[in-house]
Amino acid sequence: MTEANKNQKKRSKGEKHVSFPPDEQMVSGFAENRNTDRKVDSYLTLTEVMVAYQQSCSRYQVHPRAHVLQQLQQGVCVGGSVKCLDLKGERLDHRSCEALEVVLKSLRFDFINLQASQLDENGTSSLLDMILYYESTTHLDISDNNNMGTSCWRALAHLIKQSVRLSRLDVFNVPVVDYPAQSLAKALLTSRLTVLHLHNAQLSGMPLYTLVGALKSNKALQELHLNNNLLNSYQDAMHLGDLLRHNSTLMTLNLSNNCVADAGLEELCDGLRRQTAGLKVLRLRNNQITANGLFHLAKALPVMKVLQVLDLGENLLGNEGIQVIREPLIVNCSVLQLSLTRANITCEGAVALAEFLAESRRIQKLDLRQNDVKVGGLMALCLALRINRSLASLDLDCVPPQEQDEFMRETQMRFQSEIIQRCTVNASYSPLATEACETEADRA
Repeated sequence: MTEANKNQKKRSKGEKHVSFPPDEQMVSGFAENRNTDRKVDSYLTLTEVMVAYQQSCSRYQVHPRAHVLQQLQQGVCVGGSVKCLDLKGERLDHRSCEALEVVLKSLRFDFINLQASQLDENGTSSLLDMILYYESTTHLDISDNNNMGTSCWRALAHLIKQSVRLSRLDVFNVPVVDYPAQSLAKALLTSRLTVLHLHNAQLSGMPLYTLVGALKSNKALQELHLNNNLLNSYQDAMHLGDLLRHNSTLMTLNLSNNCVADAGLEELCDGLRRQTAGLKVLRLRNNQITANGLFHLAKALPVMKVLQVLDLGENLLGNEGIQVIREPLIVNCSVLQLSLTRANITCEGAVALAEFLAESRRIQKLDLRQNDVKVGGLMALCLALRINRSLASLDLDCVPPQEQDEFMRETQMRFQSEIIQRCTVNASYSPLATEACETEADRA
């Protein structure tokens, strides 16, 4: 782009050299036509791109990155598209970023990884401007870059707002507070992002409120992952409940490893009861939820007719909690995958789950690992599987909690073997359903 058109003007930020069209073309709609009509025969080979990158490095007086050269040498290019440009941990300064322009100009990537690249202020904003102008990727990871300043966040917000290709953004271990939160929220009002990961981003309180304010009217985002943000049980959960009351586009909400607790779950469920045609995946793993909190979820489950994945693992639900949601799960009829790992369940809870399995015609995957389910619970699950024809995967501990009596241990192993066999048979009835379970498990 720097050398492409003498009539283009340059927008300067320090010593940046990214070129842009004339002012009359810099309108909000120009992204729709920007660099999207390249002909297939105009694509360079990876070898040609590698040579051009080396020449660019020479021009900017920086050493070519060995990892970049290796990727270009070993990569596979299909119609100008390459799977990944991995710049993780590369410590890219301003000139190194400028030298990468020829790569971003010549190729499109499914994923650009800038994790822990220690980008400087000018380098970051310059690189993000290039990614936007050339529509270089559909998935961008800028995690672990704590030195991003105001101009970096401004460039990132512009990328989120204007890009027609970027569909997923990962921001792990980067504080999204004050200006970053405001900038991100403003961009999300009109962005085309469908997946947003904001893990450990200090979003509790005002930053979350700011984000939710934008997402209530967002019609594009389908997955929101807010893991490890210390979300609390009242104010934060209330904001998220408000989001669920207003947004019917969101299909996945991941709140794992927070502090929602029982009071927060009550606030969430006020919004969940409005999710009659939207939310398909709800993850509440490790949120200090007890059986008392599940009374609120029990009221929401019967109306959540499109919910497919429910993760309640690593909460102190106990057998009482399973009894609370057993009947609502039966009424729900939509849940395909239920995770209850390390949920303080014993044989009594397993019996309640067996009653649910016997009634369900949809459940495909149940995870009961790290619970104290012995012979009595296994027997109930076996009996349920003699009726159930949908469950293709029942995850139990490879080494089950040991019974004291030798006969009971043998019986325990026999039940586990039968469970595996019956799940295998069920899987053979519906291989597509099994594949869907495995795909969701991998993503989790």
